[in-house]
Amino acid sequence: MKVIASTLRKGNVVEADDKLYVIVTAENIHPGKGTPVTQLDMRRISDGVKVSVRYRTTEQVERAFVEDRPHTFLYQDSDGFHFMNPETYDQLSVGKDIIGDSAPYLQENMQVSLSTYNGVAIAIELPQRVTLEITETEPTMKGQTASSSYKPAMLSNGVRTMVPPHVAAGTRIVVMTQDGSYVERAKD
Repeated sequence: MKVIASTLRKGNVVEADDKLYVIVTAENIHPGKGTPVTQLDMRRISDGVKVSVRYRTTEQVERAFVEDRPHTFLYQDSDGFHFMNPETYDQLSVGKDIIGDSAPYLQENMQVSLSTYNGVAIAIELPQRVTLEITETEPTMKGQTASSSYKPAMLSNGVRTMVPPHVAAGTRIVVMTQDGSYVERAKD
């Protein structure tokens, strides 16, 4: 199915040169002068080679038919990450190369969207936000206001992020899974 290049997003699968590619990053660039372009960083599914391509935003690109289904994360072992389809109870093993930077944010029983092509997982989409606990951070300084200054903190999944000065160790916070940035204190 042909789609306009500017509508492509991270996780979409496209077909080029009779090969399938999963989009790692998609950016629409509108220069002051000239034609707007869509910059795509893609990973070839067959061998994992990364490719960078530019299309004019109005160009047609062949989008592969991929099944996007909800799956539940079960566990991780030496074979990879294991997911279960909640409708059929079929289990699917996904390699570390497909999960990529999302691995630290996977939590047991988390609902994710897995994209499969001919029964093989090719891309994963996590929920936008996850709740994690801060394991260590600098102590709160008395008289420090909640201005735009942030301090480093270590999360329970081993990822470092920046948090406001009033947040202490042991606090549960909500972070974005895309870049690990602080959103708010958890409401639970």
